[in-house]
Amino acid sequence: MAKLIYSMITSLDGYTEAAEGGIGTGAAEDPEVHTFVNDLFRPVGTYLYGRRMYETMVYWETALDEPGLLPHAAQYARDWQAAEKVVYSTTLDAVSSTKTRIERSFDPEAVRRLKDEADADLTVDGPNLAAQAIAAGLVDEYHLFMTTSVVGGGKRFFPDGVRLDLELVEERAFAASGLIYARYRTR
Repeated sequence: MAKLIYSMITSLDGYTEAAEGGIGTGAAEDPEVHTFVNDLFRPVGTYLYGRRMYETMVYWETALDEPGLLPHAAQYARDWQAAEKVVYSTTLDAVSSTKTRIERSFDPEAVRRLKDEADADLTVDGPNLAAQAIAAGLVDEYHLFMTTSVVGGGKRFFPDGVRLDLELVEERAFAASGLIYARYRTR
């Protein structure tokens, strides 16, 4: 049985997006962070996206065509292209990446079957979709990449009204960006 992982860059106060957008981080451009993320998510076999997150991540479908793409970014593009993608959307008509399908609604039992049948881990990406997976008790691990910014409000990493008891299983600090990585497992 595969794990379902929820992972995002967050502000220090737990937001994935400030009320006015963004969270003020350059961590994604830090080669050390990017290489770490590559190694961490290379084993992922399936990405579960909402429409907005898919529209952000589909960049990686054509990233290898960009001149001067740094090696760590090129590796991420290859890994992303190799994985399956499921996009949950009621408004998206078509996808522009290979190995991608659209589902019109999030079905917890279908995701549970995906986990049971998968040989490689899955991720759920984006706080709205993740909130549904968390509410259904499907998320096995939480990976937070915390920036040095405090944004004071916006879209939270964890949904309101949910109690989780987690076990810290790994942490790491990145000096150049100030980013802190913390991996928690559901107890």
